[in-house]
Amino acid sequence: MPDIEYFYAAHSAFAYLGSARLMKIANAAGRRIVHRPMNLSEVVAAAYPTGFSGRSKAHRAYYFGREIERWAEYRGVSVKGGIPSNHGNDITLANSILVAGTLQNQNIDRLAYSMMEAHWKDHADLSDKATLVHLIESVGFDAESLLHAAMTQEVKAAYEENTAEAIERSVFGSPTYFIDDDMFYGQDHLELVERALQQPFAKKWSGTESRDTAHSVRKSN
Repeated sequence: MPDIEYFYAAHSAFAYLGSARLMKIANAAGRRIVHRPMNLSEVVAAAYPTGFSGRSKAHRAYYFGREIERWAEYRGVSVKGGIPSNHGNDITLANSILVAGTLQNQNIDRLAYSMMEAHWKDHADLSDKATLVHLIESVGFDAESLLHAAMTQEVKAAYEENTAEAIERSVFGSPTYFIDDDMFYGQDHLELVERALQQPFAKKWSGTESRDTAHSVRKSN
């Protein structure tokens, strides 16, 4: 049975909105969530030449405002006070802690959810070590062990590999799910993920299609 590959970042609003639903889908199907925390800024920069900053003010207000509000209501998820003031802080340590947990073969579903919930519900600063220690301990993990592992070269290399693989596989943003290499971008596609686990879709989409199209566009310009 296929696992659910899960590319995301620890502070991602839309990964948070879908996190509880993802866990429910995985548990019901008896599938494992394979966490692939990634450097979201690098992935977005590779997918969109202008990155986050190139989006219009109206687009950002809609996508990171109204869309979050509606999906939070629909999913029954608590989001308070808009985008956290510390949202732009470096989350490398938070992502690395999650990577460390996966390398230790721990089930980090709840830890990932806890980070996202604390950030979007309580505006927790995911760059703050003390905050991360509290979150780790709140789900019953050994904070000292995970923090130590998060600083190692092994975890750094795995984090970089996740990011590089996300770019190679044409991941657009967070969250992105793969079922047997079929990509589903955005938590609004979780119902399709659920269907794919029960009955695979007839045709899979490969990131090579987007790379071939982009190459053709560059040649024609």
